[in-house]
Amino acid sequence: MTRIVSDPDTFVAEALDGLVLAHSQELRRVEGGVARRSSLAPGQVAVVVGGGSGHYPAFAGIVGVGMPAAAVCGNIFSSPSAGQAVRVAHAVEAGGGVLFSYGNYAGDVIHFGEAERRLRDEGLDVRTVLVTDDIASAPPTEAAQRRGIAGDLCVFRIAGAAAERGDSLDAVERLARHANDRTRTIGVAVSGCTVPGASEPLFEVPEGMMSIGLGIHGEPGIRDIPVQSAPELARTLLEPLLAERPQGAESRVALLVNGLGTVKYEELFVLFGHLHRELEQAGIAVTSPLCGELVTSLDMGGVSVTLLWLDDELEELWDAPAASPAFRRGAVVDAKKPDDAERPDPIAVDAVIEPREASASSRRAAETARDLLSLARGAVVAQADSLGALDAIAGDGDHGIGMSRGLAAAVAAASSLPDGAGLSTLLAAAGEAWSETAGGTSGALWGAALTEFGRVADSAGAQSGEAVAAAVTAARERIAQLGGAEAGDKTMLDALLPFDVALRSAIAEGAPVATALRQAASAASGAAQETASLRPRKGRARPLAEKSLGHPDPGAVSFALIVETLADWADADEHTEEQR
Repeated sequence: MTRIVSDPDTFVAEALDGLVLAHSQELRRVEGGVARRSSLAPGQVAVVVGGGSGHYPAFAGIVGVGMPAAAVCGNIFSSPSAGQAVRVAHAVEAGGGVLFSYGNYAGDVIHFGEAERRLRDEGLDVRTVLVTDDIASAPPTEAAQRRGIAGDLCVFRIAGAAAERGDSLDAVERLARHANDRTRTIGVAVSGCTVPGASEPLFEVPEGMMSIGLGIHGEPGIRDIPVQSAPELARTLLEPLLAERPQGAESRVALLVNGLGTVKYEELFVLFGHLHRELEQAGIAVTSPLCGELVTSLDMGGVSVTLLWLDDELEELWDAPAASPAFRRGAVVDAKKPDDAERPDPIAVDAVIEPREASASSRRAAETARDLLSLARGAVVAQADSLGALDAIAGDGDHGIGMSRGLAAAVAAASSLPDGAGLSTLLAAAGEAWSETAGGTSGALWGAALTEFGRVADSAGAQSGEAVAAAVTAARERIAQLGGAEAGDKTMLDALLPFDVALRSAIAEGAPVATALRQAASAASGAAQETASLRPRKGRARPLAEKSLGHPDPGAVSFALIVETLADWADADEHTEEQR
């Protein structure tokens, strides 16, 4: 487990602070992550990478000259927020545009996508290249759906080197995509990882077995096989990689053998030797290889193997000079000045919320919303461990932690507003804080849903049954639009859709809000449990569909938990009104 911890909630921030202190000649701390110490040349493309923490040296350790200019760092195994990505991009942008690159995970796609939209609205040219190297996460016919794991390093390195030599944004984007198309990875684990503050690993591998196809966020593998000797394991891992040799690829590769946390270097060298021999026997030359910890998963016992199929332009960039805390090539001559200029303070959440003149009913609704957010937080915190355990079956196990953090931030933001704030202002602040603090897919979706609910409810009369029903529908539509999920995909939407339908139906039939909410909450709870029979078609659980079967979706369960809590409150409030 992670043994050196002061507070799990501040673990990432403390780790980043320590990293920058240890490498102060190369890195500087910026709001939302880290950036290279020296400024970019005027007009240079700013390559900004990122994702959840817990993977050092990815992502902060590979920031530097000839590498990405900055890394956006989310919580452990959780995507950073859109606000973080915007602030980090501003910290390094030099007039040549911004290239975002990150692994293909739903939360990262949503948050970085929103950051790209905001930056484009400011007039910046921003592009995105997703990394999709994990061959175990989807078949070749669905390669665009694959997630990014250790191949992140290959794509980030090529993009950073191209930007360093002065290539245009068009060229940097093209080369990053070319590197991604030429990169394939597969991994194996013998033990799971444990997040800071937890006492149990996110998953366990049966004694004497190894799990093929694991993910770097603690997702278990897609199948278990008996433990193999090094020569056997080399063949097991290379066979599917070589079967996916890119069309037109030459017979030379950069071989990356990556320790995931607790496999020691001597063991990695043993495996590397057998892999190297197997490739030579297949007529494939190994050039400029890497062997060590490259993209880890906290204390996971495992290893991954990556092949970057090189051609002349990729090899030139792969071997170009570079200097970062964890990746170096050749001799770097960095003539740029250290960037010690004071940066503007991060934008406060309430500073980006447009205040609206609130009606009396909107102010009353805002007071109610404050209370309900606190109740929801209490309910989720009480069930955080069980939600995390459910998420760990076919995911990364952080759902309970993420929901708890998001709700805590939402409550704090709502409480910080003046008493006269209306519903839309309060829920916009709460939603922004939830998204900013929790990160991940659920953080983005809940944050957007709260904002949309408040906007529509305020416009429709705040607390009337019709206003509540209209706001729920709008929030549901926003979640579907942002997350791209549909009914049956085994997501929160499978509980939200029945909730929305039941609520609108009850309100249309003239039921009081409390009665309608109780009926809708019951529908959501039943639907959440029924997701156990579904196979996931979205998110991190998708590659582990068989393991997910028989277990309900954690997002649907947490949604049902929250609306059941709100229904209990409404029942009690209605009873109190009757007594009066």
